[in-house]
Amino acid sequence: MDDTSEPATLREKAYASFTRHLLARDLRPGQFVSQRELVAFTGLPLGAIREIVPRLEAEGLLTTIPQRGMQIAHIDINLIREAFQFRLFMEREAVALFAVNASDAEIARLRREHEDMLAQALAQTPTPEMEARAQNIDWAMHDTFISALGNEIIAKAYLVNSVKIRLIHQERFRIDGRVVPVMREHLAVIEALESRDPQKAVEAISRHIDNARRLALQI
Repeated sequence: MDDTSEPATLREKAYASFTRHLLARDLRPGQFVSQRELVAFTGLPLGAIREIVPRLEAEGLLTTIPQRGMQIAHIDINLIREAFQFRLFMEREAVALFAVNASDAEIARLRREHEDMLAQALAQTPTPEMEARAQNIDWAMHDTFISALGNEIIAKAYLVNSVKIRLIHQERFRIDGRVVPVMREHLAVIEALESRDPQKAVEAISRHIDNARRLALQI
């Protein structure tokens, strides 16, 4: 076994643990945190934490402020605009290619998943568990479009932005109470995919992302 792989493994574990705690809201946007506190959160060595700090800073997830320490990314208007613009650029191209290249079976799976969720949301009072499933369906569809590109560079960049989008969702608006309209917006995208019309798919995904952006900017 190559011993040089161990530090890299610890770095990746530390990074994954940091983002997991961030999305679980154990770490909050704008919160100040020390390296030793991150050690306590992640359960990983201080050396691994020190090594991921430059990466987190480069990705905009953490900022080092002199005399104050490290601050978790703060959700502000600029971050919202930039994160949604990045998402729009990436997903417009991804959904256009998906409309041409995706299998009928994959598109049919997306339709079944969304129609089942919509029917459930229309038939009963939403529960936290149902809304959590709906949120996972929402994110999974977007991730599917990006994954289908088969481009590791895009996938990694999108993943970083996706963490920011999820933070924005948590702080600014959630799917709670909005399962029906979100599922319907997704079904409009799926209908365009079924017609194999890239332009129609681009227009549908653009409307959906723009609606989310406007909701995030309202508060």
